[in-house]
Amino acid sequence: MTGPYVDPDPLTTLQEEVGQLRRAMASHALIDQAIGVVITVGSLHPEHGWVVLRHISQHTNIKLREVAHWLVQWPATGRLPERIREALPAAVDHARGAATTAPADQDTPTA
Repeated sequence: MTGPYVDPDPLTTLQEEVGQLRRAMASHALIDQAIGVVITVGSLHPEHGWVVLRHISQHTNIKLREVAHWLVQWPATGRLPERIREALPAAVDHARGAATTAPADQDTPTA
């Protein structure tokens, strides 16, 4: 029988955890900004912006944070990868359809 696990270097473990938390916070902020772009471009309610991002990511096989990155850069640069540009209208339509068919008491993810 062995004793309890003892972390050989707790400082290193804490530094890694802090790094992970910082990356998560930055990613969350980027996704929130992308939701803002999507709801502006698509004239959507804020709660449907997440649906658009998820739909684009799933249907283009591009990581969600990468989709968010491109969408946030789009207004300033005018550049959007073709796969995302082609998926955006369908994703907005999907979000509008989800808004009209969702039960009134269904929980909607918030960012």
